[in-house]
This record gives sequence, C-alpha cells and structure tokens, in this order.
Amino acid sequence: MRFSHIGLGVLALATATPALADPVPAAAAPTAADSAAPADDGATAPPKAITISGGATLVSDYRFRGISQTNLQPAIQGSITLTHVSGFYVSVWSSSTSGYVTQSGTGSQEIDLIAGFKKTSGGATFDAGLLYYVYPRSRPTGDRSSANFVEPYADVAYTIGPVTAKVTLNYAPKQKALALDQGQSGLLRKNDNVYLAGDLSGSIPNTPIGLTAHIGHTWGPSWLSLGKEYTDWGFGATMTRKNLVIGLSYVDTDGVFTLANGKNAARSGVVASVGVSF
Repeated sequence: MRFSHIGLGVLALATATPALADPVPAAAAPTAADSAAPADDGATAPPKAITISGGATLVSDYRFRGISQTNLQPAIQGSITLTHVSGFYVSVWSSSTSGYVTQSGTGSQEIDLIAGFKKTSGGATFDAGLLYYVYPRSRPTGDRSSANFVEPYADVAYTIGPVTAKVTLNYAPKQKALALDQGQSGLLRKNDNVYLAGDLSGSIPNTPIGLTAHIGHTWGPSWLSLGKEYTDWGFGATMTRKNLVIGLSYVDTDGVFTLANGKNAARSGVVASVGVSF
C-alpha cells in the first residue's frame, strides 16, 4: 500500500486499514449428553475462545487511499483473521500489486501482517493495533531501497440504528521505507506519514443493500503522499447474499500520480468487486 514519487504531480474506496472481519462468536455444537439432558430455558452456550474468519475478493482496481496499486488493473485479494473472545486479534491480508508500489519497481504482491485489540461498549467500538506492510521479492540484489514498513492505527466507531460512523488515525513513524531519498544521497532523511479518515456506513432496512461514504487526508511528504499532502474520497454500495458480497464504489483524489503509460493512477474511477467470506 504505497507508491513511487517518480513522475509525481503535487497536488481510497479503500480504508487505511485493511478491512478486518468482526466475527460473531458461534454457539458450541451440542453433544450427545446435551441432547439427553432436559432443556434449560434461557441457557446459552459460551462463546468460542477463538474464532477464525476470512475471505477472498476480486476487485477491478486495488485503490489504497485513492491511488491505484495495480496500474488501474484488477487484483485478487484475500485475508484470514483469528479473534480471541477478549478482543485481541491477528490477521493476514494480501493483494496482487504492480511493481511501481515499491521504490525498486519490482515485486507483485503485498502482504499485511496485523495485530490489534477491538472492544465494543454500548454503541461505541474501539480498535487499535499495528500494521506491518511486506512486499516480497521487491528488491534486486544490491538495491539499497527499503519497501517494508510499520504503521500503528486506531479508530473509534459509533453505531446508531443501521448507521455507523468511524474516525481512523494511522501514523507511520519515521523509517527508511518512507524516506524520499532512500539513502541514495547518503543522508537518509527519514520521513513519517499521517492519515486521518472518516467513514459512514449503513444498511437499507429489509434489503441486502449497504451504503458507504469515505473521506481521508494524507500528510507527508513521504512515499505515502502525493507531494506534501492530498485528499481522497469515495462512496459506494454493496449487496450481500449469504457469504457473497458484490460491491460498486466511486473513488477520487485531488492529486496526480502519472504512470509510465501516461495515465493518472490518482484519477477518479469506479471500482467493482465480488467476494466470498467464511
């Protein structure tokens, strides 16, 4: 989830943080002894200590904070999450990418390793953790650049009826992977990055349709920003049928990122997706 500044003009629907599943603890399967025992009205089985969830998605374009990570082409994405009943979770998320998302211009995959804690109290949900972005085989022999980096995050969401509002803050501290000079000048001026986003989501009652809206702002300069800063926004809709989710969203930014083929990877666009979850 990054992009090169080569050919960049100074001035997602993607979130700062990969979407984590929020599994509902399932009831334990009844045993033979349970079947033989008299029914206990009002009694419920305790939640499982650990739940596993995940899914796979095909998207027409992988947008990270409004910027295409796949040369405006489709991507395959997948994730798996282990959640403890206490609220702690670990997750792995991955997507195909284009080579320009790293400094070296090589590599075609992004893997995000995530660990965090989520807790709900009343209508509010608090979530905080650490993201580690990994780009396998992204550095040729002798290349001094760095692609992998860490990014702590925190968000708070509040739900009223079918509508949820969320505010997210991501802060990538100063590290080599975000440095504009990548140490080539011998000075290695490390850079940090801040991303602040707001999201609204809701469902239309008695229908499988969900609606979303997003706005985010990036402060740099770093390898995660278009110049010193830029804004991205979008809105979309989803339709859910059992484990199948179909989505359509509009994504745009106020920045310019010119690709080798002359196209603007930060331009407005419509992103379609189809995914399955378990």
